[in-house]
Amino acid sequence: MTVADTGNAEAAGDEVAVTGYRGPVLGSGPPQFPASVRLSRTGDAVANNGGTAISGYVHTLTVQQAPREPASWPHQVGVIPSPARSFQHRAEAARLRAAVEGGGTAVLSQVLTGMGGVGKTQLAADYARTAWNEDGLDVLVWVTASAQSPVVSGYAQAGVELCRADPDDPELAAKQFLAWLVPKPGQRPCRWLIVLDDVTDPSDLIVHPDDPGNRYSLWPPASPHGRVLLTTRRRDAALFGDGRRRIEVGLFTPAESAAYLTEALDAQGRTEPADQLAALADDLGHLPLALAQAAAYLIDSGETAVTYRNLLADRATKLTDLAPDSLPDEQATALAAAWSLSIERADALRPAGLARPMLHLAAMLDANGIPQPVLTGETARAHLAAHRTAGGPASELAPVSPSDAVRALRALDRLSLIDHQADTPHQTVRIHQLIQRATRDTHTPHQNDQAARTAADALVAAWPEIERDTDLAQTLRANAAALTGHAEDVLYEFDGVHAVLVRAGASLGETGQVAAAVEYFQRIAGVAHGRLGPDHPHTLAVRGELVRWRGEAGDAAGAAEASAELLEHMERVLGNEHVFTFSIRSNVARFRGEAGDAAGAADSLTGLLADQVRVLGDEHPHTFAVRGELVRWRWKAGDAAGAMAASAELLEHVERVLGNEHVATLNTRGNIACFRGEAGDADGAVAAFAELLTDQVRVLGGDHPDTLTTRHNLACFRGEAGDADGAAAAFAELLTDRVRVLGDDHPSTLTTRGNIAYWRGKAGDADGAAAAFAELLTDRVRVLGDHHPDTIATRRFVARWRGRAGDAAGAAAAYTELVEHIVRVLGPDHPDTLTARGNIAYWRGQAGDPAGAAAAFAELLTDRVRVLGDDHPSALTTRHNLAWCQGEAGDAAGAAAAFAELLADRVRVLGDDHPDTIATWPCAAYWRGMHLLMNRPIDEQDQ
Repeated sequence: MTVADTGNAEAAGDEVAVTGYRGPVLGSGPPQFPASVRLSRTGDAVANNGGTAISGYVHTLTVQQAPREPASWPHQVGVIPSPARSFQHRAEAARLRAAVEGGGTAVLSQVLTGMGGVGKTQLAADYARTAWNEDGLDVLVWVTASAQSPVVSGYAQAGVELCRADPDDPELAAKQFLAWLVPKPGQRPCRWLIVLDDVTDPSDLIVHPDDPGNRYSLWPPASPHGRVLLTTRRRDAALFGDGRRRIEVGLFTPAESAAYLTEALDAQGRTEPADQLAALADDLGHLPLALAQAAAYLIDSGETAVTYRNLLADRATKLTDLAPDSLPDEQATALAAAWSLSIERADALRPAGLARPMLHLAAMLDANGIPQPVLTGETARAHLAAHRTAGGPASELAPVSPSDAVRALRALDRLSLIDHQADTPHQTVRIHQLIQRATRDTHTPHQNDQAARTAADALVAAWPEIERDTDLAQTLRANAAALTGHAEDVLYEFDGVHAVLVRAGASLGETGQVAAAVEYFQRIAGVAHGRLGPDHPHTLAVRGELVRWRGEAGDAAGAAEASAELLEHMERVLGNEHVFTFSIRSNVARFRGEAGDAAGAADSLTGLLADQVRVLGDEHPHTFAVRGELVRWRWKAGDAAGAMAASAELLEHVERVLGNEHVATLNTRGNIACFRGEAGDADGAVAAFAELLTDQVRVLGGDHPDTLTTRHNLACFRGEAGDADGAAAAFAELLTDRVRVLGDDHPSTLTTRGNIAYWRGKAGDADGAAAAFAELLTDRVRVLGDHHPDTIATRRFVARWRGRAGDAAGAAAAYTELVEHIVRVLGPDHPDTLTARGNIAYWRGQAGDPAGAAAAFAELLTDRVRVLGDDHPSALTTRHNLAWCQGEAGDAAGAAAAFAELLADRVRVLGDDHPDTIATWPCAAYWRGMHLLMNRPIDEQDQ
């Protein structure tokens, strides 16, 4: 081989340059290697600053490089991310700075943790820039810590630049850097800050964990002059402790969200209405990442905030459809994919494969709080087992235990995908609405339907049959509403109206929100009618619920009419003997009675009972229920003896069939005790209710609604037995428990307040009773509405106790207001309307206007005779009051004549011994005497 004219070799720094031939020993190796080389005119070799240059032939060259000089301070390793546009200075930044200012001489390590997209990296970058510019740092190292290798590489780079480490051995260089951070006696202190951004796995910070000889930690060492800031989505215990301060990074506040959107749009010459930006921020859950990408989308697309919100609200729109073409602020991930890696890592945690299907369920429910039993009950666990995403066929078939389900929730919590707080039982699981949306976006239609049905079934399974906890009931209703919003179509498929929809509506009514229950079932009935058709059994059943709550809301007459119409429809579609038909017949009878026709209700129930015994049997629960209703309406219809006998027979029957401790047995005992008290035996009722209460507390518990009802009845009959003070005290104790169990606004709670007021008045405090009823009226109007029977009854008690407290004019005014409401609800001829008019007249007279009272009674008498007849006891009472007011107005002769006529009619209608007849005798005598007295000559009167 001949080599000539190879030119010059020049080297500088650490370079090596050769001009000539560089290769193996001549004549060695494979045949293609030359046996000899002839060199000529190889040129000059020039080396500068430690370089190596050779001219000629080189076989082996070994160069010992001179050590590199450490970088001078201050020195930065790594690149701090640029500040986001419209960066918001948040409370978390102040907390970071406060920790620095109060750090003392202890090692200061802080961990920013939070869900993806809350702005942890931007907060860390702001903190690092501030520390670099203002705190006199000597060294700042920024490492993107998404895996172990970038951390090692970042430390190795710092080792090469700061402590002469070998760049060809990254692990050794990283260890040298960590050792260099440890303060040395006699050396100049180094003030350093190390930022480990986006640690995705705590185990990444331990190198060679299974090799004790080579194992080491990537956590920076303790130093009085050093600081560590770590950002992560993880919440594992391994990241905290050892003096590390945890700072939870949350969402933007509404003010921060509005400021961000306004500034970001304003920078591009865009303006949007403030209310729309506030609403958009709410729709996006105040998540900084989402707000940034939404602002970029608005700017790039030219769309308005209203249009964006409409797109976001459309379930057919996916988050990927709302991503800007170019992500702002150097962001690497679009919103739709922001949590995909976190989900994968959570799913890999033990118990493997359960986190993802658990997240799919949580994505269908209320973001603001899901009770843990909904996600860990049998229904949810079956779903987890069927949709496990890892572990192979054997593990997919293995059952999932309750502890496995809880550990799946903990896995999601560790990755900040949910907040799992066991100390808030009703809202144990919280999840951001956009994580839910991104999760639902990944569902196939089949997966979405499965998750929705499972969530609905899980809610029904977790819903207590008797709601003792109003907060839990509210949370379950919120979850049902969220599920309806996400997948309403699914809840009307297969078997018709899913049970969760009916349960949610009934819960509204059972917690006292009867008007809301009516509105709710009106909507459900309309949807069922449209989707399932008017004749579907579930459509008819929902109409039955609507009628039921319409009656509970106080419209007994309307409910009776609607029930009769529905009954006709059911009999045509389902037949006379279907259980739904029987249920509606019972409602028809009940509302007929509550509309004032107790005898008609009893007759209807008698016929229903015969049919149910024939079809369902004498011992069916529905048959027992109808027997109980029949007893109640026989009593209200005036058949006290028949009702008592039927109650005793029913009690014997249910005890034999259901046992002494069955709820139906206990309720029947309560009815018998109540009838006993209403028949005049208050002491016997007190004893019976006291005995029943003992059994109910033992069988049902002290907080069961039936137990609380018995306490109510016991207090009532204690008062009727003459112990008004004891009754008021018992009701006060009951009120405390009802507020605790049922809540302030439950109808039963409000009823208890009314009883406290009533017995307070009966105990002699008429003023206190009037004030308490007035306060109760305000709450009943707010909760139940103006026209609810309980509200109207409260107005009546306000008026009554004002009068008894000495405010006759106030009583007359209150009764006048009461009549206005009664007429709208019951009509002008209803007995309650007529009674209220009589009370207006009475209190006008007591207020000093006997002539006005007489005129009002005369007008009332005309209507009562027309509606009730001449001989009705109420018509006779009105004649009595009219006669007295005539006398008080100065017409003693007219009063005397009227009482004489009334006495003759009362003897004819009621008999000589009736209390009203007996009371008429002295009145007639009194006004006859007053007439004679006022017509005697003056001289005779003076004698």
